[in-house]
Amino acid sequence: MEIPKRTRKNKEKIECEDRCPFHGNLSVRGRKFEGIVKKIVGQRAVLELKRMIYYPKYERFARLKSKLHAHIPKCLGGKIKIGDHVEVGECRPLSKIIHFVVIGEIK
Repeated sequence: MEIPKRTRKNKEKIECEDRCPFHGNLSVRGRKFEGIVKKIVGQRAVLELKRMIYYPKYERFARLKSKLHAHIPKCLGGKIKIGDHVEVGECRPLSKIIHFVVIGEIK
């Protein structure tokens, strides 16, 4: 059996083995959201999603915020900072609270 050479492309694939939608085998399916990164804890980002909801009884709109936890792949680890506007996609449950993965940064 021949051992593959460590090329730049090969090295990147080894780093993002399992939990990466680009280099690993994590499939992104379902809904996609855009939000602002409020906190980064290890390989997890806490996003804040803002939305408007209409209450017909009062004929008014209300602003609501939701928190969402997303996994940051190793290939995007150094690029994502607090305050960035990012896009996340739904994936299989990675832990008790993480069901999303960061797809990319929106500029």
